[in-house]
Amino acid sequence: MMHTDKPDWFTTPITADILRGALELERTAQGLLPHRLPARARAQCSDGQLTMAESQPSGVRLAFRTRATAVELDTLPTKRVYVGAPPRPDGVYDLLVDGRPAGRAGVTGGNTLTVDMTTGTAEHRPGPVGTLRFTGLSDGVKDVEIWLPHNETTELVALRTDAPIEPTPDRGRKVWLHHGSSISHGSDAASPTTIWPALAASLGGVELINLGLGGSALLDPFTARALRDTPADLISVKIGINLVNTDLMRLRAFTPAVHGFLDTIREGHPTTPLLVVSPILCPIHEDTPGPSAPDFGALRTGQLRFRATGDPAERASGKLTLGVIRDELARIVEQRAAEDPDLHYLDGRDLYGRADSAKLPLPDRLHPDAATHRLIGERFAERAFTADGPFAGRR
Repeated sequence: MMHTDKPDWFTTPITADILRGALELERTAQGLLPHRLPARARAQCSDGQLTMAESQPSGVRLAFRTRATAVELDTLPTKRVYVGAPPRPDGVYDLLVDGRPAGRAGVTGGNTLTVDMTTGTAEHRPGPVGTLRFTGLSDGVKDVEIWLPHNETTELVALRTDAPIEPTPDRGRKVWLHHGSSISHGSDAASPTTIWPALAASLGGVELINLGLGGSALLDPFTARALRDTPADLISVKIGINLVNTDLMRLRAFTPAVHGFLDTIREGHPTTPLLVVSPILCPIHEDTPGPSAPDFGALRTGQLRFRATGDPAERASGKLTLGVIRDELARIVEQRAAEDPDLHYLDGRDLYGRADSAKLPLPDRLHPDAATHRLIGERFAERAFTADGPFAGRR
């Protein structure tokens, strides 16, 4: 540790022993960029959506033990602006002290990424480093977590405290490794600890590694290898919506791709409880194939909504809908479970179904809001971590 120019303050290097939920740290000109896919995976795909998603630190948090009453974190965020859409709020940082919510704040400044969905272009403009501050903490020994914004790429520049820190001791919790789409990434949740996987992990008493990748849950082999190579006690994969809204493949390719994805995970985790989760209800794509597209009529009025552009008749030629995917995932898991008793299936409509859609409709027709994230997180915890669930007794 080294002293800053502030009296009695300490600057602690940000290293892997105080950072959880990231698979890799990249040194940048400003500091450190947490990644949720390793460099080898990133080198195999130049898709801008994936690049953005995996660098957004969903589920990534600083974790340390300290007597500090004040904490400062310098970061360089990258904020997104969508042309024609309402301004996005700044990313949110959640503070937990001894596992309980103790503060919430944002960071101003940062880079700006301006996205024009009508042309498919994006413009990046550099900006200044900002500072996050939490003060007034108790002066006793405590475990502190700072959860980074789930939807805002965040470079970590410097961590300062008014007392020394040390890594949080191992609490003996199981590690839950989860992969999914933007819904698992956090979509329109209120904050990083209230995305549904974080809520479920808290209720289940496990440590989360979240590989929810917005727009990028596409059965990519490099993602399967990342899951294979990441130590974990519990694994879940939520498959479906991105394959429909990108119109990426037909049923003929889907079935072998699912088998291959699961085969790869099993190479590294042969007996780990593995839960396959099908899509939650999404009315526009239940029976209508993709691709999804922005509703430009709504966009002109300042609303962000999506529509399905496929034809239900195209299911006959193998186009995927959520209904088709659920049926096939259930069949695949049943077939494989005959030889793999640690493989399980969960219908996503048990997390958010028809009745829920009537009460809590998806605001943009694709993504759940904050209340729905809480509902999904609570239901997942009930189904996965309780007595009869696939993760029961594994904590």
